[in-house]
Amino acid sequence: MQTEKIKFGTDGWRAIIAQEYTVYNVARVAQGLATWLNNKETNNTVVVGHDCRFGGALFAETTAKVLCANGIKVLLAKGFVSTPMISMGVLHLKAQQGVVITASHNPVGYNGFKLKGPHGGPTSPREIAEVEALIPDEVTISKDSVEHFKNAGMLEYIDLEAMYITYLKGKFDFEKLNNSPFKLAYDAMFGAGQNVIRKLLSNAVLIHCDDNPGFLGQAPEPIDKNLRALSETMANTPELKLGLATDGDADRIGLYDEDGHFVDSHHIILLLIQYLHKVKGLSGKVAIAFSVTDRVKRMAEAYGLPVEVTPIGFKYISEIMTQEDVLVGGEESGGIAVKGHIPERDGIYDGLLIYDLMTQTGKTLKQLCEEVYAVVGTFSYDRLDLTIENEKKESIIKKALAGEYKQFGKYTFNKVETIDGVKYHLDNGGWMMLRASGTEPLLRIYSEGNSKEETADILENIKATIL
Repeated sequence: MQTEKIKFGTDGWRAIIAQEYTVYNVARVAQGLATWLNNKETNNTVVVGHDCRFGGALFAETTAKVLCANGIKVLLAKGFVSTPMISMGVLHLKAQQGVVITASHNPVGYNGFKLKGPHGGPTSPREIAEVEALIPDEVTISKDSVEHFKNAGMLEYIDLEAMYITYLKGKFDFEKLNNSPFKLAYDAMFGAGQNVIRKLLSNAVLIHCDDNPGFLGQAPEPIDKNLRALSETMANTPELKLGLATDGDADRIGLYDEDGHFVDSHHIILLLIQYLHKVKGLSGKVAIAFSVTDRVKRMAEAYGLPVEVTPIGFKYISEIMTQEDVLVGGEESGGIAVKGHIPERDGIYDGLLIYDLMTQTGKTLKQLCEEVYAVVGTFSYDRLDLTIENEKKESIIKKALAGEYKQFGKYTFNKVETIDGVKYHLDNGGWMMLRASGTEPLLRIYSEGNSKEETADILENIKATIL
């Protein structure tokens, strides 16, 4: 039987549990990582952990056993952990790599394998490609137990959640936040961030903060359509002024204002630039993924900050952050990193920054967004994810790259960019984009208009044109 080649996508390897995502295939990936590390140096250490998904402990222990059998010391997280906890652990414990068993925001049937580098962020695209090339077709999984490797001194259990909470206490004034005039609601989406807010913000209203690997059938992606409970809680509870949501491994963020209206990542990136530069007095480059609003460029120009646009995948932004002075690095999907923290997406850290901004200024999220609009103009964004056959998906992208679409209904465009997907700059001042997902069988359609109604209309015109 021919062995399936394992490919890393936009953010790690992801596959459906019991189909391609098996103990054996996880062991193959772990062996590729072990070979890569041992080819570089000896005395390697790897931090390993899993989020709340089905089988996480089993797959993390499988990874640990393969690494230990290859002479690599493993620091294994106790219980479930978030991706930022692993990244921080790699940096603070001076490990060579980190492994997170997670499929992030993907639907419930998936699991995955993310790699984290010694700098405290995603392993670089070049290094990931090197590991991928070393994944063997066959692997031997040690019959020795995890306890055996622990007793042999090859494996040690660590409490990354406690380390992360201690770190946050050094970064934020939680006495002030716990006495904030603005009350916060937090939706963990049954993900790995669920204990952190509970332990740090005693007055927070908690939603979906229990361990449920089925996620009630809802993909743990913090976008508006998936967060009805948080939206309704915000709208129906006058004392609540900030709604925070994080995804399955707590590296992505979504926000709600006091009226229960969703505040997307484009707005959050702009709010963080405004806060860090105008309030905190910090400077640096702004690094954004190709699918982020051009309003970021407008704000950066107004503040004299350089901007760099990357392909989609936070690993590209993190690589820039390790080499240059970056103020904010962010992507449309809700993954945002900031100066003064590790070069990693962190939904809880970003949410605490916004909460701190509100508490410091005495302004609501709505008022803060109005201040952003005063700099960049009002705008509205939305995204459609279309599940269509691969052949159709590839045909649409091929047509777009070949320049076969001349307009989308009544919407004409004046510029096309193809850094990662196809982005059309519309004559109305907005933009739209077509891109095949790197982690799921989806065609993503992105749109920005001057109002919510216009954005919805752009999406409908795109659908009518391409389908």
